[in-house]
Amino acid sequence: MERFEEILTKYNFTKRTNKPKTTFEESEKIINFKLPNDYKTFALNYSGLEGFIGEQYVRLWDFDEVIEMNTDYQIFEHLPNTLAIGGNGSGEYIAIEQLNDNSLRIVLSPFLIEEEAHIEIGISFTDFLERLENRKEWFE
Repeated sequence: MERFEEILTKYNFTKRTNKPKTTFEESEKIINFKLPNDYKTFALNYSGLEGFIGEQYVRLWDFDEVIEMNTDYQIFEHLPNTLAIGGNGSGEYIAIEQLNDNSLRIVLSPFLIEEEAHIEIGISFTDFLERLENRKEWFE
């Protein structure tokens, strides 16, 4: 079991019973970067989640909703290297961002859709969940 799965199991998040209809290949063609393996494992095994991890509220969208939500919020239009994957219930989205060196990070950003507003909240999907688990404050 991967570390992020241990965290999600601890907080009783339910596993998905069917595979996502959207393929990773379809999504990666739209976003023009490869999704991280830990996020792919999450998307295959969980149909989103909503609740608290540590003291932070998190809503991660079902993988089948991700592309539509990014289109609706015009994230692709304004931030081509960013894929929103959820939110925190306070007007901010959680996203995977590809940096200039092709590395990825997880960011929290207001729905103002400005790259300058991104705050790094993980250097991987697993790291993001571990920071939540360890009660890391977003705005220290």
